[in-house]
Amino acid sequence: MIGYFDCFSGISGDMTLGAFIDLGVPVPWLKENLAALPLAGFDLMAADVAYNGIHAKRVDVVAHGHAHRNYADIRALIEKSPLTESVKATALAIFKKLAHAEAGIHGCLPEEVHFHEIGGVDAIVDVVGAALCADHLGITRFVASPVPTGSGFVDCRHGRLPVPAPATVAILKGVPVTGSEVAFELTTPTGAAIVTSLAQQFGPMPAMTLRGIGYGAGSRNLDPGPNLLRIMIGEPAAGDCSAPAGLLQDRIVVAETSIDDMNPELFGYVMEKLFAVGALDVVWIPIHMKKNRPATLLQVLCRHDLLDAIVDCILTETTSLGVRYFEAGRYMLPRSAETLETSFGKVVVKRVNSPQGEIRRVPEYEECRRIALEQNLPIRVVYDRIAGEANPSKVK
Repeated sequence: MIGYFDCFSGISGDMTLGAFIDLGVPVPWLKENLAALPLAGFDLMAADVAYNGIHAKRVDVVAHGHAHRNYADIRALIEKSPLTESVKATALAIFKKLAHAEAGIHGCLPEEVHFHEIGGVDAIVDVVGAALCADHLGITRFVASPVPTGSGFVDCRHGRLPVPAPATVAILKGVPVTGSEVAFELTTPTGAAIVTSLAQQFGPMPAMTLRGIGYGAGSRNLDPGPNLLRIMIGEPAAGDCSAPAGLLQDRIVVAETSIDDMNPELFGYVMEKLFAVGALDVVWIPIHMKKNRPATLLQVLCRHDLLDAIVDCILTETTSLGVRYFEAGRYMLPRSAETLETSFGKVVVKRVNSPQGEIRRVPEYEECRRIALEQNLPIRVVYDRIAGEANPSKVK
């Protein structure tokens, strides 16, 4: 399933939840899953509103208490929750963007960031709720329109700030944005983090067969309005010339550099650092340079908005003097996370759909590693057993 963020009037956390609920995510189900987080009491209410004659859902999160948390607190809260691994990963990616943006503004490390407005219960509910909704609707690919930011000023704990707020601007770096004469904060830091974490591509709506349309309302309608976020979901259109039937398509950036004067023992550490800042994949390729010098080509795949962070990491952690980059298209098999009951208990696997409609379930390395260490088993034994139980029809 494809999801399209039509941000014609910006995006915020509550607008995102409202649009997902309008698409059919049950409020009781959402509240039940959010209750798995060890938060102070809160209530989530969704009301029907009409802005400029368009029906929408307006979401309010009522928090009983106003605890402010730092990034480490929020990360631990999500990691220790019983939510599925895919939902945790999405929520953590969103908060990571928020933490890195705030750290850059205040000149500190992300771990030292103390959230105020975005560390409250309402923001945690917005972020984790968005991850839950996307997973519930089975959306495996998101595309988003350019993001309008608004204008004027906004008052927050740090005082009066220009719109778009500094954190919003930092998060939207590398993303298509548009100006607006509306003197209002159309896109919030939380909204910016959600859309840049979920969307793999920004541009026009992809070709698809529409299956649902949801509208989420902002806190108040604006002149000329309507202050709404529209999310459309559907299946890739049959005969879509942009991608073969049954495949997903997006655009990524390839960053690369040639290294001939660095101790290869350090390559593993560099790879870990690159994944930590958001690399999609990292490969090391043996090459020969001028005068037949042996060297290594480092190639990193990343999203457009993370290119600066990837380049900074390469130039900081390696001996490279420069980085090349270029845009590339890619085709992908649709995939999603799935939790299965196995002889090892509940295990998260990757569900992959082939162009012919065949479903294949692939064990996740981290899950296999965890079980192998806990039960003192060879990891290949764990992998083979999970693969066999997850794909019983393929076992001979």
